[in-house]
Amino acid sequence: MTHLRIALWGVLPYLALAVLVAGTAWRYRYDRFGFTTRSSQLHESRLLRVAGPLFHYALFLVAGGHVMGLLVPESLTRRLRISEAQYHAVALGMGGAAGLAAATGLGLLLYRRLRVPAVRRASSRSDRAVLPLLALVLLAGLTATASSVTNPYDYRLGVAVWFRSLFALDPDVGAMAHAPLVYQCHALLALALFALWPFSRLVHAFAVPLGYVVRPYVVYRSRAKAASAHR
Repeated sequence: MTHLRIALWGVLPYLALAVLVAGTAWRYRYDRFGFTTRSSQLHESRLLRVAGPLFHYALFLVAGGHVMGLLVPESLTRRLRISEAQYHAVALGMGGAAGLAAATGLGLLLYRRLRVPAVRRASSRSDRAVLPLLALVLLAGLTATASSVTNPYDYRLGVAVWFRSLFALDPDVGAMAHAPLVYQCHALLALALFALWPFSRLVHAFAVPLGYVVRPYVVYRSRAKAASAHR
């Protein structure tokens, strides 16, 4: 059992990270034009206009909540005079709402993919593997959030400690091995998702055009105005 714990919580995270980095580099080298969502908007856009933004914006909030919960230690929030009751109330309210919104958006996207024949035919094998896996990750996270209402387990003293120890290259295997099963399932599903990330449409997240935010404006002129200016 000890060897299994070490493999799951001390070795597997680094393997998933290595696959994520190497797979993304390989994809960029040999399939640079594949860094795309493979949009199916032409087949059906009415449902996509609602489900797409709902899922993506909620997912940003979920990711931000994970950063705060896993990387910010209790000592810092205590220094900021934020009580544990206040912290967990905000985490439960905002995290639960964001998770439900992301799950709803993903559910609508999956419903659209199954309901519209053209979209269903355009689904690749990686879509059939990654999208259900993403749904399981969200559901496991929501279950863990809901369980915190009645379960006294404090993930900031267990899961978060294990997560931060990975960056120190000294994994605290015991901190994660003694976490409730739902947290362990959530972590393992997330590791599987990260390992499959480079080989799916999710890789488009690494191709966000951030340059558009700071690039200068492009001035367009009509041909008629340009012709009159040269006269």
